[in-house]
Amino acid sequence: MADERAWLGELLRSVESAPPETAVSVLAQLLARRLAATEVSFLITDLGGQAVVRLTGAAAEGGPTTPQRIQLRGSVYERVVRSQQVHVASGERPGAGGVDLFQVIAPVSDRGDAIGLLELTVPARPDRQTMQLVVDAAHALAYVVIVNRRFTDLYEWGRRTTRLSLAAEIQHRLLPDSFTCDTGRFIVAGAMEPAADIGGDTFDYTLDRHALHLSLTDAMGHDVQAALLATMVVGALRNARRAGSSLLDQAQDAHQAVADYADRAHQAFDDQSEQVRQAVIRHGGQVMATGQLLRLDLDTGRTTFVNAGHVWPLRLRDGQVEEIAPLVDLPFGVTPNPGYRVQSLDLREGDRLVLLTDGMLEPHATEADLSELLRRSGEWHPRDAVRLFTETVLELSNHDPHDDATVLCLDWPAPDAPYAGSRTDNQQTSTS
Repeated sequence: MADERAWLGELLRSVESAPPETAVSVLAQLLARRLAATEVSFLITDLGGQAVVRLTGAAAEGGPTTPQRIQLRGSVYERVVRSQQVHVASGERPGAGGVDLFQVIAPVSDRGDAIGLLELTVPARPDRQTMQLVVDAAHALAYVVIVNRRFTDLYEWGRRTTRLSLAAEIQHRLLPDSFTCDTGRFIVAGAMEPAADIGGDTFDYTLDRHALHLSLTDAMGHDVQAALLATMVVGALRNARRAGSSLLDQAQDAHQAVADYADRAHQAFDDQSEQVRQAVIRHGGQVMATGQLLRLDLDTGRTTFVNAGHVWPLRLRDGQVEEIAPLVDLPFGVTPNPGYRVQSLDLREGDRLVLLTDGMLEPHATEADLSELLRRSGEWHPRDAVRLFTETVLELSNHDPHDDATVLCLDWPAPDAPYAGSRTDNQQTSTS
């Protein structure tokens, strides 16, 4: 045990002294020497959570400059991501000199966020001590990626298998760094499937000492116009929240930011020629954003809520799906505006709450279809449930959604609360 700790300490020191763009490769090389592995690779999950990209290893570092996607569906990689358990292949394949080689795949995750996978090829079936070493190395790798992605685009490059438009680039910068957070007290996960002509969807979450804050917004318009309006909304909400403002004040600040933006847009509109004005009218001149803001008190479970003209949420309770019908106030930016009302939201132990944008509703024939999807994924980790939602939208729209489809899923409390720790971080071994 002392030897393992000393080795992990040496590993972390070596990684910290390496340049950010080579940190993961350095960890892989050290791990390869320690375990006599013939190959060690890091595979990072792509932005949509539907594929992984081999970011390090001989095949990746000596290969093409375009990241190569490996589809998760139906693969052993998907099983590891879903189960968050280490996988050891039972089908030995002969190596050089008749030596059997074993494939080991470990999840690289932090607080439920499935960052990627650590894949090794080793000359002998790993014993318990080796498996623990692999689990510890995968855990360390998660932190290596989180720390070093601040300094290099390498990891962001790996997550992008197609080039983003300018609007999509702006939109993705508005999202949280991690789409999943599993604290042991609650689990929250979000996903967004953008339309080709970006529709302005965003989701956000954050914690303070006593509360979880969630928001889901949909800025009207398309492409860069929608992305810029979404920037105003998210910026206003974060600015107010970080100043300690109440939920009501956050909503008022978001409304005022959009209203001021609309005034400036209308002034510019009035200054344009008739030809330009007609073009703006054809493409929609309304400047507004719908949204939902939620605050969950972590000590009492009391949940407050603001609905600014947005699609109603869904709640899964005891296997039954209900549509929550709150009081609906005007979207942000619509004037005159009588103001916003802070409401109580009935959230009980064991509930799953799902916030949606209209792009998630449109591809489904009926709301019952969406409710059935929520029931079917009710036992899944929220990270996997939201991926099912976006995958279904892609399938129903023939991979060409007409609007952004965004979902934010909250489990309250986490299934293993009040015990500390995350169910996804308790990595075990599966053998096939």
